[in-house]
Amino acid sequence: MEQVVHNEPKTLTDKLRQIFKGAFEPIARFLLKLGIKPNTVTISGLVGHVVAAYFAARGQMVVAGLVLLIMAPVDYLDGMMARLKGESTRFGSFVDSVTDRYSEFVILGGLLIYYTLQENWVAVLLVYLAATGSVLVSYIRNRAEIIGYDAKIGILSRVERYFVLIPGLIFNLTIPALWILAIFTQITALQRIIHVRKQAHRDMEV
Repeated sequence: MEQVVHNEPKTLTDKLRQIFKGAFEPIARFLLKLGIKPNTVTISGLVGHVVAAYFAARGQMVVAGLVLLIMAPVDYLDGMMARLKGESTRFGSFVDSVTDRYSEFVILGGLLIYYTLQENWVAVLLVYLAATGSVLVSYIRNRAEIIGYDAKIGILSRVERYFVLIPGLIFNLTIPALWILAIFTQITALQRIIHVRKQAHRDMEV
């Protein structure tokens, strides 16, 4: 049987990495010279999200958004530092991915606490849908890759979700941002399911 090669489309994350590589590489090298380890940067990013979640739970959305904005480059720096140091491993990628999930859920948890205390049940439902959509988007990609398919597509992957959430917090448009996240994370999950299904059908036709 002829092996089918699936061309992996470039995501926004991939494009941003290419665009900002020249700007972030000197920073990554500088941090390494200071003796800072990639895992330290990864953990600091998670801590930053906990801080942002604390402010979100208190209703200080602008502060929460600004903290997330400051933390945004950390997700890219830790991976680059690991590659420059020659310590990029599968386990490192695993830890980075798990930390990303915790970071995203903790900020949504902060919002959940705030809107529950406000008894804004529509917002609580939106946070729930955003969280489940985020889980599904990540889970579908992982399951697809396990069986040899690509699922790095969709209109609202992790980077895009932050492009919605951070401005939403900073400009006090949290509810509209949650509507976008709640709807389009679910759509993204469906896009990935359909994309995997098409690949499976192509394999069956070979």
